[in-house]
Amino acid sequence: MNGQTTYLGHGTAAERWERARLFFDAKEYATAARVLDALAREVPEQLAPRLLLARAYYHSAQLVRAEGELRAILERWPVEDYAQLMLGRTLERLGRAGEARPYLRMAAAMAGDLPGGDARG
Repeated sequence: MNGQTTYLGHGTAAERWERARLFFDAKEYATAARVLDALAREVPEQLAPRLLLARAYYHSAQLVRAEGELRAILERWPVEDYAQLMLGRTLERLGRAGEARPYLRMAAAMAGDLPGGDARG
């Protein structure tokens, strides 16, 4: 392990979560993803690190990894509307617009953004 890898993986889960968020907020998405990858594997039952990992992958153009993480999230939490939206956007960036449409429609429906009128009833 090199020095940076040791630093990134050092500390409690809470310290690593905070470190990952700082890297993400600084737009150091690839570095945030390295911290979050280990953290998400350590606590797979927690949604927040996995969603931030997917976002870090997306923003660092690791789209295949983003897709895989988002599909895993939706398998476990199928009603996670933000993951539906992100998967749709990721598939669009991968040039798979047809495959993206159902996820984007589902995200819109879950958010109450239904076409053809006011969703508030």
